[in-house]
Amino acid sequence: MCGIVGYIGKRQAAGIVLDGLTALEYRGYDSAGIALLDQNEHGDIIKEVGRVENLRKRAVEADLPDATIAIGHTRWATHGGPSVANAHPHTNTDQTIFVVHNGIIENYTDLKTSLQNHGYVFTSETDTE
Repeated sequence: MCGIVGYIGKRQAAGIVLDGLTALEYRGYDSAGIALLDQNEHGDIIKEVGRVENLRKRAVEADLPDATIAIGHTRWATHGGPSVANAHPHTNTDQTIFVVHNGIIENYTDLKTSLQNHGYVFTSETDTE
């Protein structure tokens, strides 16, 4: 089962969101990710397969920017297997939009085909992107 944690405030967002995702581990998941937006509206995203602890280690290694806005997600694969590419959050090419969702988008193949016909290139096998 998926979980979503978001934060907008004055404190550093990464630790808060990672702690929130850790609190949701009991729900079961196969991958996790976090997107951050810094004061200059620069976005960063990290994703990892497995436990939130794996994501936390990657976050430390990535030396994430000071960000006071973040969204995180734990994913249980429904469309596309467990992988870094399929983990949430997903982003547009410019990394100006970050999205997560819980549930299933029933008509995603029609939506995806329409967007591909307009030149959008997908990087995951999910119904979210």
